[in-house]
Amino acid sequence: MRNFTSNQGGGILFPQSTDACFVKKMVDDYSNPKIKKMIVKTYYKTKDYCKVKFSFAVENAETIEIVGLNSDWQNSIIMSKKKDGTFSADVNLPKDSKHEFKYRVNETEWLNETEADSQAPNEYGGSNSVIVL
Repeated sequence: MRNFTSNQGGGILFPQSTDACFVKKMVDDYSNPKIKKMIVKTYYKTKDYCKVKFSFAVENAETIEIVGLNSDWQNSIIMSKKKDGTFSADVNLPKDSKHEFKYRVNETEWLNETEADSQAPNEYGGSNSVIVL
């Protein structure tokens, strides 16, 4: 079992060994209590990629996809639905990169991750979520 130390806010967990660094972000969207979000980044010292676990929950969602990673807005990543109603997907993304993305719920509704690293304006007058690795 690994031992972790945490910063005061509890948002970042640092393993006491040096083989990986885990960064965890979890938040409830207080403006909409029916949406829960989480992104977990796992950096490996010996790998050129970062494993990112996306978790997202929207009440009454049948499908959730991640669209836009690696600048690919045509092919989505289908998130798996869990027994508790949340959706998740693990994605390997290159280290030292930045990716814009959106969640597509039930093939019709486009949502941002409000706790992403940042937001970027898009060509449709809205914004995209941004993850920085």
